Amino acid sequence: MINDEGKIVDLYLPRKCAWTNKLITAKDHASVQLNIGHLDESGVYTNSYTTFALTGKVRAMGEADSALDIMWKKAVVA
Repeated sequence: MINDEGKIVDLYLPRKCAWTNKLITAKDHASVQLNIGHLDESGVYTNSYTTFALTGKVRAMGEADSALDIMWKKAVVA
C-alpha cells in the first residue's frame, strides 16, 4: 500500500533472489540479504551500498559465492 506521500507502508515486502529472480518466501529461513559497501579510491566507505538477496536453495547448492561474484562484477561495470 502507498500512502499520500508516495511511500510504501506495507508490513511485509517479499524479496526476490538476485541470482534466480524467484520470490523468497517468508518460510525460507536459509535466505540471506547482503549489503556490499562502496569504497572510494583511497578505500574509505562512501555511505552507499548495493544489496543482493539470495535464496536458501542457491546457498544449499553451493552456488552463492560464484553467483555473488558474477553479480558484483556486473554491478560494478554498469
